[in-house]
Amino acid sequence: MDDNTFEKSRLTLLGLGAMGTAFARAWLAAGHSLTVWNRSPHRAEPLVAEGAKLAGTAAEAVAASDLVVVCLLDDASVGEALADADLTGKDLVNLTTGTPAEARARAEWAQARGARFLDGGIMAVPPMIGVPGSGGYVFYSGSRDLFDAHREALAVPAGTTYVGENPGFAALHDVALLSAMTGMFAGVSHAFALIRKENVAPKNLASLLVGWLTAMAPYAYGIADHLESGDYTRGVTSNLAMMVEGNSTLLRTAEEQGVSPELLTPFMALMERRLADGHGDEGTTGVIDLLTR
Repeated sequence: MDDNTFEKSRLTLLGLGAMGTAFARAWLAAGHSLTVWNRSPHRAEPLVAEGAKLAGTAAEAVAASDLVVVCLLDDASVGEALADADLTGKDLVNLTTGTPAEARARAEWAQARGARFLDGGIMAVPPMIGVPGSGGYVFYSGSRDLFDAHREALAVPAGTTYVGENPGFAALHDVALLSAMTGMFAGVSHAFALIRKENVAPKNLASLLVGWLTAMAPYAYGIADHLESGDYTRGVTSNLAMMVEGNSTLLRTAEEQGVSPELLTPFMALMERRLADGHGDEGTTGVIDLLTR
């Protein structure tokens, strides 16, 4: 495939919310022939002005291209939109946010209808899409042949990271990272609450938080080493016994500052349980075993 053929390759996009529109604009800017469909057709008007073709139905949009990308509200919306579409011989890439189980079920559903399937987890916000160097990327899992066949087109809006043949792995990686982010947001929120009534500039604390959290982030490598080796004490500098004892200072400070500790106490309770089970010389890795059912 030469560059000219690549630039003019055709694809279909179903779903023109903020993320879908960002993907559409990136593909159009790269010279792709793009057919779009959205439940509310007026959303497509700006893209049509930029060169996209608007299909009247999702089935018509699917028929227009071999590569079909779906970016809808949820998994149920995907099934509804594609109910009347002929997927025989199509390459279906699902960028709709969902769970690993939904992705695996949707892969079976697509394969039963004659399509290759690839699921995607978008690690970006719309302003990052189509912007070189933004750091945005998409996890992909499912058909390796599909991914390899369309790698260049998929890489136009954002970077690509293939995580395996299991169709649920993209969603799993997506949610794992988002879960870690949510925990970080909780800690940051608690930190700002502590200074809320004091003469401390939030921007000054923000600078300190970014530096501190960046320095602490490699802790994840230690946890990974513990899980792979089975030795939860290896390389531990601040053990669980020390950390649980230190938690009392965090809680007393929150009380003094009039701040609820509810963002911290669930994790602290797990640490205390692990310590009570006799694992004071470990780090916090053992908490993972308490979470795993």
